[in-house]
Amino acid sequence: MRKLWILQGYFKNNTYLCSELSMLIYRRMKNSRLRLLLPVVLAILVISCGTNKTEDVRREVTLQTTKGDIVVQLFNETPLHRDNFLQHVQSGYYDSLLFHRVIADFMIQSGDSTSRHAAPDELIADESDVAMVPAEFRYPDIFHKRGMLAAARTSDDVNPDQSSSAAQFYIVWGKTYNDSLLNKIDSTMFEWTHGRHHMDSVARAYYREHPGTPHLDGSYTIFGQVVSGLDVVDSIQCCPTDDNDRPLDDIRILKAVVTL
Repeated sequence: MRKLWILQGYFKNNTYLCSELSMLIYRRMKNSRLRLLLPVVLAILVISCGTNKTEDVRREVTLQTTKGDIVVQLFNETPLHRDNFLQHVQSGYYDSLLFHRVIADFMIQSGDSTSRHAAPDELIADESDVAMVPAEFRYPDIFHKRGMLAAARTSDDVNPDQSSSAAQFYIVWGKTYNDSLLNKIDSTMFEWTHGRHHMDSVARAYYREHPGTPHLDGSYTIFGQVVSGLDVVDSIQCCPTDDNDRPLDDIRILKAVVTL
C-alpha cells in the first residue's frame, strides 16, 4: 500500500501522464492475479489527477544559456503548447540550440534543430514546420508584453490556420508605441487576425507606457512568460547580428530543464 501512496504523490506533479498510465495499468492488470487491486490503483490515479488543479500550479522551465539563466513560466490557459514545450524540454531537444534569430527591440528566437551544429557564419534558414500545434490564441487576456514566451510559425500563405511550430519559440522584447503607430496597427489587426479582433483598449493603453509587440497580437500563440532573467534576454536582444539576424557570436541554450 505504501507504494501506491508514493505513486499518488508522483502523479500529482505529472498529471499529463495519468490517462496513458491508467490505460497501461488496466491492460496489464485486468487479466493478472493482481486484478483485485485494479480498482484501488485506478482510484488513486483518478484522485491524484483530480486533486492537482492545473490553475493552481504553473510549470516552469529554466533555459541555461551562454549569457545566463532565463526562467519561463508556462500558461495553463494554453495546455497544448504547455505540454508540447514540456515534452521537448524533457527530451533534451533544446539542449545546444542557438538563438538563431535576434532582432533588437523586437524579440529573440530559438528552437531550430539545424542550428545545433551550424558552422560560424552559416545561414540558418528556418526549418519547415513538419510538426504543428493548433493555435491557442487568448487575446485580449494575454498579449505581447515584454518577456512573453510565444510560438513561432510559418506565414499565413502556407499556414492559414496560423498553427504554431511545435519546436520554435520566441521571447518578446519590444518597445513602446505612440498613438499614431497604434492606430496603424489597429487598422490592419482585423485582417491579420482573420476578422477575430480589433486592438483591445487595455492592451493599447499598456503599449503606450510599456514595451511589447502589438502587431503580433491575436495571430501568434503566447504560452508563457519570463519570470526571471529579463536582463539575460536584454543582453541577447541587443547583441550584434549579421544581415540574416544571426548573432555574430553564437548564443546557445546549453540545457533546458523543467524546474517546477
